[in-house]
Amino acid sequence: MVDCERLGRSIARHGRRFLERVFTAAELEYCDARKRRLEHLAGRFAAKEAVMKVLGTGWRAGMAWTDIEVTNDPMGKPEVLLSGRCQELADRMGLDRILISITHVERHAVASAIGCGRERY
Repeated sequence: MVDCERLGRSIARHGRRFLERVFTAAELEYCDARKRRLEHLAGRFAAKEAVMKVLGTGWRAGMAWTDIEVTNDPMGKPEVLLSGRCQELADRMGLDRILISITHVERHAVASAIGCGRERY
């Protein structure tokens, strides 16, 4: 769960540098086009934290916030794209994909994530 006001203070304090460290260009473009931009940013931030919990590592050397990108399918369903160190960890864990759910209101954003393993035949 992310406090929207707290995230807003971090953005105000650190500006574009913070945004580019945490969010990909595509995520920023998506959120910037939304009426409630801060809520959408907070939702993606919460989703990234939830994905990290699925990976079970916390933020370690070599990992970047932008190694986790939250996108939307044509129907608006959020999806996760991994890269870099996060993708390496998911591969090592045998995860094919990570399902996420995001919800947000004026003050808070909440996300959950579930790792899905490879099917064995």
